Amino acid sequence: MAFSRSADPHLTLRRIERQHALIEQLRWQRGVPKSALALAHALEVTARTVERDIAQMRESGIPIRVQRGPGGGYLLDVRARLDPISLEPDEVAALIVALVALGPTATDSARTSMHKLTRALLPPV
Repeated sequence: MAFSRSADPHLTLRRIERQHALIEQLRWQRGVPKSALALAHALEVTARTVERDIAQMRESGIPIRVQRGPGGGYLLDVRARLDPISLEPDEVAALIVALVALGPTATDSARTSMHKLTRALLPPV
């Protein structure tokens, strides 16, 4: 699947914000599948938009599982707590730029991530 790239930066930013909100919705429902229709309602978009976003994120490697059948939907396959990870300064910079595009205060997780990442770049005291 080719990723759609919009020439309109506002559309791109809206997609980034929507996909972040989608991940947050799935994370909050950890272990409980959520239908495209329920996600669409929560995000105020169409179910088709949710399905397109999820397909794009799954192709990017985000561990979203599809559970078919009655009571099915989408699940985010992640642990509640993660082991510490080691990042190089250029990797931290890439994440900071992504957070700036999203809006470093768009959500609590964006805000705390930005704080941790910028703190990690500071020289030791």
